[in-house]
Amino acid sequence: MALLLGFLLLLLELCGNTLSLGSRSSTEGTEVLELQLPATNYETKDSYKAGPIGGLFQIVHIFLRVVQPNDFPEDILRKILQKKFDLSTDYEKIIYYEIGVIICAVLGLLFVILMPLVGCCFGLCRCCNKCGGEMHQRQKKNGPFLRKCFAVSLLVISIFISIGIIYGFVANHHLRAQIEKTRKLADSNFRDLRTLLNGAPAEISYILSQYTTTKEKAFSDLDNVKSLLGGGIHEQLRPKVIPALDDIKAMAEAIKETKEALLNVNNTLKELKKSSAQLNTSLSDVKRDLEQSLNDPMCSAPPVATTCNNIRTSLSQLDDNTNMDQLPSLDKPIDKINDILQTNLSSLVQQGYKSFNDIPEMVENQTTDIISDVKSTLNSIGSDIESIGEQIPIQDQLSNFMGYINDTETYIRRNLPTLEEYDSYSGAGVSFLICWILMTIVVLTFVVGANVEKLLCEPYQNRKLFQVLDTPYLLNENWKHYLSGMVFNKPDINLTFEQVYSDCKENKGIYGTLKLENSYNISEHLNIQEHAGNISNDFQNMKVNIDNIVLLDEAGRKNLMDFSFSGIDAINYNIYLAELSKAPTKGNLLSFADDLEVKANHLPHGSLKQSLKNNAQTIRTIHRSEVIPLEQSMSSVYQSIKELQQKSSGLGMKVTNTLSSLDSAQDFLTTRISSVIVEESQKYGNTIVGYFERYLQWVKISITEKIAACKPVATALDSAVDVFLCSYIIDPMNLFWFGIGKATVFLLPALIFAVKLAKHYRRMDSEDVYEEFPPS
Repeated sequence: MALLLGFLLLLLELCGNTLSLGSRSSTEGTEVLELQLPATNYETKDSYKAGPIGGLFQIVHIFLRVVQPNDFPEDILRKILQKKFDLSTDYEKIIYYEIGVIICAVLGLLFVILMPLVGCCFGLCRCCNKCGGEMHQRQKKNGPFLRKCFAVSLLVISIFISIGIIYGFVANHHLRAQIEKTRKLADSNFRDLRTLLNGAPAEISYILSQYTTTKEKAFSDLDNVKSLLGGGIHEQLRPKVIPALDDIKAMAEAIKETKEALLNVNNTLKELKKSSAQLNTSLSDVKRDLEQSLNDPMCSAPPVATTCNNIRTSLSQLDDNTNMDQLPSLDKPIDKINDILQTNLSSLVQQGYKSFNDIPEMVENQTTDIISDVKSTLNSIGSDIESIGEQIPIQDQLSNFMGYINDTETYIRRNLPTLEEYDSYSGAGVSFLICWILMTIVVLTFVVGANVEKLLCEPYQNRKLFQVLDTPYLLNENWKHYLSGMVFNKPDINLTFEQVYSDCKENKGIYGTLKLENSYNISEHLNIQEHAGNISNDFQNMKVNIDNIVLLDEAGRKNLMDFSFSGIDAINYNIYLAELSKAPTKGNLLSFADDLEVKANHLPHGSLKQSLKNNAQTIRTIHRSEVIPLEQSMSSVYQSIKELQQKSSGLGMKVTNTLSSLDSAQDFLTTRISSVIVEESQKYGNTIVGYFERYLQWVKISITEKIAACKPVATALDSAVDVFLCSYIIDPMNLFWFGIGKATVFLLPALIFAVKLAKHYRRMDSEDVYEEFPPS
């Protein structure tokens, strides 16, 4: 119990010295972004396994539960502690709780008392030739059977005695082996405690230093106000403004494309008219030549006359099928487009783009003073944090506790050899003491070991011991909660040993474990409004004036309206399409030429036949050199006019929609830009302030949950009570008395059977002899 209280006081000492640590770090700041505290590694294991011998320990525990089946006496222990260990008033309850241990101890003491007495009586009895001392052997018929029974019984009992002695030797060896590990265990725990104490100031310094990272990130965003704030405003307006400008830009391109299309169609039409006139001339010449050839005298005599008449009636196929001259010229629409193009609409649109894209730069120019003020505020906060770190001497605060650890370690190192020396005496002599002295040792170790196991080890493992220590007004009649009275001198704060141990076991920070907010409320000192309120005010009062953004001036608007009234959509495109869809000639010249040549081949040789064949060849040449190019040109112009018709279709509505979109975008800029600026300014300011909010939140979490994580304290307490006292000492001690006690108890029947068995092997002065005679 004294060892347990000593380690609890060690925890209290750590609490007192880390109180200032928590207050110090709480006024500093926490990191921002993805910052983490460096991991701290401890070498002491937080669990202990006894190994194969653990099964034997469990057997002893089961035996103790049979001997001592009662629950942990929390109420009795509380009353004993409250009455300063005065046992007079509750002795009946204590006896009831200890009845199993008392009975076993009484039986042991009876064995201690009666064993030498019975042995003395037995010796005196034998000296009087009684109790088997008579040197005369009486033979019995069942003698061989009794001898075998006594021998087997003695063997079985000897085996049980040997097992008990083996338990004792195993316990003794395990105790020695574990005592040898005690130095390493103690050194490991002290190194972990030093790591805890030395690491706390370093962690605080690390947290303070990370303010620079936060500030640098904030400065980076402040320097990029053009892209972050200005760009944010620009992106908010972009979906409404850019489509309108894109429509105007597309309309400007459409005007240029329309002019080019009109020029191309107009020029091509002129070429078509010339080509059509040339084709008409060529066909007229061929037709005239054929008419002259058909005036040949041979055409008057049958059957040639019939052929000539057929040719004469088909000459209409050589007539021109088009009338290109009737197609009106496109010069007037082209002149109107040229007038419209006197105003450079594309340049006006680019000015609108530029005016809109200059918003980020305008924001940057107008926020220069505010950005400078915010940077000054951030620098002043950094100076405050640095001064806080310089004003709190953490190392001085922890030096006393470090000295306490050094003193404790020195004490353990000085006294550990003595413990090891005592252990060597147990191994050398205990196993060879006589049985009744062994039983004395068994009784003493049983009483001590059983009570320590049931009153300290088990309640420590299930934490009922902490619940007893947490009883209000138990350790100090004036304090409701002893631990809070020690730490804060405020015993009404609900701070318990069980909660502190559990939190340390989970490696939580000292600040949250000891509820140091009752002494120094870190949340109040890490209030963002206290440290960075001016930053929020600066951004809330930010005024950005973005006026006079004109997407398209009146000249551009007039230009669009002039284009809509240019008459392009009023051109009668159907006339052009109807004329251009015709074939250049009324008949197919190749078919006509082939038919003419076939007919000529049926005529008799002469000038008529040759003239007709020459004209057929001429017609083929006209088709190849004039008709085919004309057809291709007509088809190309047909497609161009078709496309021009589609582009000009609904031109007025397109221009109206474009101007409507422009007016909507311009109105949006006029009415909404101020609210967009406010919204984006708040978002930008919240981003900057958010860095510090997350930084201070990280500081709060680190100080309350991570800095000076007290797992080494819980581990040290476990090492002292659960490992060293209970596992290293009490478990082997209990196994020792269990084994030696069992061997000693079985020694009594062993002596009885040994005496009985010896009777059958002793050399007697006389004996009864019975001879068996065969039946007559």
